[in-house]
Amino acid sequence: MLRDRPPVQSALEFVCIDELVPQDHLLRKVDKHIDFSFIHDLVKDLYCADNGRPALDPTLLFKLLLLGYLFGVRSERQLIREVQVNVAYRWFLGLSLTDKVPDASTLSQNRRRRFNESDVHQQIFDEIVFQAIKRKLVSGHVLYTDSTHLKANANKGKWVKAKAVSERQAYMDELDRAIEEDRFAHGKKPLPSPSREPESREIKQSTTDPQSGYMTRDNKPQGFFYLDHRTVDGKANIITDVHVTAGNVHDAVPYLQRLQRQKDRFGFQVTHVGLDAGYHVTPISKGLEDQHIKAVFGYRRPSHRKGYLYKHEYQYDADKDHYICPQGQTLLYRTTSREGYRHYQSDPDLCRSCPLLSRCTSNAKCQKTITRHAWEDCKERQDAHRLTEWGKAVYKRRKETVERSFADAKELHQYRYARYRGRDKVQAQCLLTAAAQNIKKIALMAA
Repeated sequence: MLRDRPPVQSALEFVCIDELVPQDHLLRKVDKHIDFSFIHDLVKDLYCADNGRPALDPTLLFKLLLLGYLFGVRSERQLIREVQVNVAYRWFLGLSLTDKVPDASTLSQNRRRRFNESDVHQQIFDEIVFQAIKRKLVSGHVLYTDSTHLKANANKGKWVKAKAVSERQAYMDELDRAIEEDRFAHGKKPLPSPSREPESREIKQSTTDPQSGYMTRDNKPQGFFYLDHRTVDGKANIITDVHVTAGNVHDAVPYLQRLQRQKDRFGFQVTHVGLDAGYHVTPISKGLEDQHIKAVFGYRRPSHRKGYLYKHEYQYDADKDHYICPQGQTLLYRTTSREGYRHYQSDPDLCRSCPLLSRCTSNAKCQKTITRHAWEDCKERQDAHRLTEWGKAVYKRRKETVERSFADAKELHQYRYARYRGRDKVQAQCLLTAAAQNIKKIALMAA
């Protein structure tokens, strides 16, 4: 039977807000299993103890921000609108149905003025990781690292040419010593001391967000981006590190430093790491081997000039330190360059009559040169792990750990775009997004 629509409710009712939140709601699990009491002590030094107006409770403020990242609310203003009408959000924040919700400007001004130059976001992220460790959701033995791009809040058509200074990497001093030792072992004179002047290069710099970087990668969009270099523990997919760089920074540049940071901060005893092919560079292999860490790298097809022989067709004799070409000629050691590469060269008199000359080299002197890095042995040993059974099992988990972490962030947590301008602000966004993902993971696994 068709019934008339009831009148709009206007009667007074006595209700308990706790009864309006479903028992299986995610926020009930978060409230039960995550301890937010550390926030007050963490930020108290950023407030004046005896002057000014009473501040908004910092625990409520950060729980409010985490709500936005947890449920993928795209802006602080929209978040305040959601809290005004969502009973579960009010319950989680400790607000009654009639309590006034903070203004959006309160969130933005605290973020800009009070927390912008502090490390509070990093400290909050670390504390959530510590809570996961206490619940034995993190082993610290097998770590997976990768990067993803976030589109910068910048117009890709507005840029100027600028000079960028290339910072000297941490491994450079060790490489200089290795080059000196290698040349001495081969009876070569030491090279002149390397210049300490930083190298510069010309780049596109955004006029909207100068700290972003213009990214040009195969199968990736071009424009101004930031890169989030993220590490995920292999036990329960807890994110253990987040580091943001400009979009034109190579994945391998911050890796060893961020790995050491996790070992120092959380006491990890790392034994294995899973990395994609972008990290398969010689300094990474050497740094990991020095720490007795076994790496499993993704495979990347080597660059090859069509119609010419592959480098692997030239056999390296480690005992005699020379290469042998497919026709049996020996390529002898000649020198070690400033970049750390040994040069092995053939005898041009023998090469001129070689039937494979046209497929071997286009050198005008008919001389073949092969280069080999001073740390190439480390790279080859690490690369061999990829073909072992345990190596295949470790690498297979990448798509279930760090790649899945990025996919969830972009699909559920509004992670495709940088909300703010400036590396520090984007770093705060990435840290709170990762913290929200960890909070969700802890709450669901502990329930």
